[in-house]
Amino acid sequence: MSEKVYITPQGASNLRAELQYLWRDKRPKITQQVSAAAALGDRSENADYIYGKRLLREIDRRVRFLEKRLDVLEVVDRTPQDTEKIFFGAWVRLQPDNDDLMTLRIVGEDEFDLAQGWISLNSPVARALLGKRVGDDVVIDRPAGKIFAEVLDVSYERFLDEQ
Repeated sequence: MSEKVYITPQGASNLRAELQYLWRDKRPKITQQVSAAAALGDRSENADYIYGKRLLREIDRRVRFLEKRLDVLEVVDRTPQDTEKIFFGAWVRLQPDNDDLMTLRIVGEDEFDLAQGWISLNSPVARALLGKRVGDDVVIDRPAGKIFAEVLDVSYERFLDEQ
């Protein structure tokens, strides 16, 4: 049996929306373009046909991945009993030594987004944070070196000043 793959409700919704878009919108349009290109005759030198077929294979590969992935995902839609501790789905404020304040959210591997500060549950940073509380010191081992930080705040809803 495979390991559970956690995801937030928003992340699961985004994956379902992507699957719907690919299957109901994008794939039919590309299929129509490929059919039109095929009707022009010689397919061996028809760039629209060749590119369209390649795009269809990529879409089909992504659709298969999403269908399989959605089957194994476990949506975490509840707040833990101990909201003072860092668990999956938490927003965390950290004060690293000699650095600016950091705000992170621990999410599933399918929804991490560094631009938003969303880090994967499997990342070294998240593993170092799990189970910590406000006021705890954290040592984060990274390939670029260790980071020492203090946990300033934990929330299971987005911080008001982050919206």
